[in-house]
Amino acid sequence: MIDGQPLVSVIMAMRNASATVRDTIRSLQWQTLSDWELILLDDGSVDSSVRVIESFNDPRIRLFVDGRRMGLAARLNQAVGTARGRFIARMDADDVCFPLRLEKQVAFLEAHPQIDLMASSAVVFSGDEQVGLLPVSLNHDDIVRHPFRGFSFPHPTWCGRAEWFRTNPYDGSLGTAEDQDLLLRSYGHSKFAGIGDVLIGYRQPRLEIGKLLRGRLVFSRSVWRHAGAIGPFVSGINGILSQAVRATVDIVTIGLGLNRWSQRRRLHAVPRDVYDAWLTLRARLQCNQGT
Repeated sequence: MIDGQPLVSVIMAMRNASATVRDTIRSLQWQTLSDWELILLDDGSVDSSVRVIESFNDPRIRLFVDGRRMGLAARLNQAVGTARGRFIARMDADDVCFPLRLEKQVAFLEAHPQIDLMASSAVVFSGDEQVGLLPVSLNHDDIVRHPFRGFSFPHPTWCGRAEWFRTNPYDGSLGTAEDQDLLLRSYGHSKFAGIGDVLIGYRQPRLEIGKLLRGRLVFSRSVWRHAGAIGPFVSGINGILSQAVRATVDIVTIGLGLNRWSQRRRLHAVPRDVYDAWLTLRARLQCNQGT
């Protein structure tokens, strides 16, 4: 840390995350890169989430509580505004980092100064079960190849330059799909990249049809608003139709009780080395529960 400036600011919002956020914080504390701060904004929790955070004796954790509920996008903008790091990394209050996460992402950004924002692959888990691997596209052209259909760029794995986040704020009015909307609005003047390393454990107990449909609707509205300005309008229409088809498939498969099948079909198989690393991390977290 130079003159009170951490290398990385991890930005996070939480709401009623008392059952999961302890593991999230522990996984940050076990990072091989220790020069970070956590900007954590509580979004009106009514459980013991705030007390859990206050139990940590770590000056790198900066907790903000105002009792209001504003939503994830608005809270992330607040976090960006108070972040002091050269780089900003995203994380959710129910996910966990593999120990090399910040070290690898910062090293990548320092080695590739032309990249504004990068992401990694993630292992999707539910309880102690690995559900599958959520991949990321690796180069900018692949990431933005079909912008009106969405971006293969997992939000909780993002890490980028602080100035990019400040120049490209989230739309605070959105209740979901805020990441896809931001990528859609910014990809034309930004440079993205991904690395295949699995650096995050992404918690997804089950697919929620209501959440899926809201996300597709919000993103379709974003496409409708911005398609004419960033690409052929007909491509935007095709993107909206693609979202409608996917929504229909979601309704049918989940409605038939095929939730886990629907979840797995979106994912890749987990390689053996990732499986073993995940078991090691989970075992370490379980040994530290309640501490």
